[in-house]
Amino acid sequence: MVNAKLPYKVADLALAEAGRKRIDWAESRMPVLMALREEHAKRQSLKGTRVAGCLHVTKETAVLVRTIVAAGAEVAWSGCNPLSTQDDVAAALAAGGVPIYAWHGMSVEEFYWAIDRTLDLHPTLTLDDGADLIFSVHNRHPELAKEVVGGTEETTTGVHRLRAMAAAGALKYPVIAVNDAETKWDFDNVFGTGQSSLDGILRATSVLLAGKNFVVAGFGHCGWGCAMRAKGQGANVICTEVKPTAALKAVLHGHRVLPMDEAASIGDIFITATGMKDVIVKRHFERMKDGAIVCNTGHYDCEINLKDLEALTASVREIRPNCDEHVLRDGRRIYVLAKGRLVNLAAAEGHPSEVMDMSFANQFLSLVRLAQEGRSLPVAVHDIPEAQDQELAGLKLKTLGVGIDALTEDQIRYASDYASGT
Repeated sequence: MVNAKLPYKVADLALAEAGRKRIDWAESRMPVLMALREEHAKRQSLKGTRVAGCLHVTKETAVLVRTIVAAGAEVAWSGCNPLSTQDDVAAALAAGGVPIYAWHGMSVEEFYWAIDRTLDLHPTLTLDDGADLIFSVHNRHPELAKEVVGGTEETTTGVHRLRAMAAAGALKYPVIAVNDAETKWDFDNVFGTGQSSLDGILRATSVLLAGKNFVVAGFGHCGWGCAMRAKGQGANVICTEVKPTAALKAVLHGHRVLPMDEAASIGDIFITATGMKDVIVKRHFERMKDGAIVCNTGHYDCEINLKDLEALTASVREIRPNCDEHVLRDGRRIYVLAKGRLVNLAAAEGHPSEVMDMSFANQFLSLVRLAQEGRSLPVAVHDIPEAQDQELAGLKLKTLGVGIDALTEDQIRYASDYASGT
């Protein structure tokens, strides 16, 4: 059903060979997903389904796409961020016959055009990172919703918005919150975001982190990962928060906690990880020291109010790739990385393959579950089953050569024996 006149749109199909090598590299480091591919290719578990995906086009995503196709699905794909697509990977997928509409540096108009092209497939399943695809179905193409059996959502921001939709009675089909799986949240969000965000900062700036005042806005799982890795590099970590329990966790992890109004004047590097708009605004820019570096690792680019910064700016130049120097009217310089978009994807390569192995295994198994049970599931946001979480963690441990203990039958009985006392 995809428009035959435009079966794909990528930056340069000649990049396909380089992209294929990167996908091969990722496949060698994602053993859980590869095992699921082998199993479900035999079963053809997704045969008859049509999957529209809107997720960062990285080498890891390509492994997921190829696994979905191997299981029998028709697929159409777009990127979920205008700056996160790896053009060589997109080219490799296009050359392999995947209808993909994604390239690095898309405009907002092109971004939604690409989503619309995936919807030409008339999907029965949707796979999302940030919920833009689901919002497009609901708000701009509601006639397609009745064909959709169910969807999945990859990230915190998208899950929050979808739960709000469900609470308001606006959600039209069931969605599985992949983000909230323990094997996603506690690994991808913490270790993946921490490593890849610092990778993006270093690629864009090449600065020394040791000794710097590193301000992390938000001490959720992503902020926790960034703070942990920055501290490991010798930075003095300062966290800002609005949630008392999260702030207390940051304190007990050994970080200094301040309001952003105070942190703004002493920070050297700022990274937002909140999912909330206007975390850094005009009054904060006005207090920042000369040379401050500002970036974001939350899903949307609204956490840093760049319009406020532009109002203070006399001139702008790209001084390094993904590093814009704003010279303010008072002569101070503030450096914005990746134009406020996801620094780990726009300025680096996203999360390492090893940690995405579990996240994308959850995505794949959720699609299989929806294909089998979607019509019988209530229209709501559903969690990953605990058994699936533990099974995937066990598989991952096995690939790492790690063994663990198992409860005896007597211990299992004891665990549920409420009559046992001292």
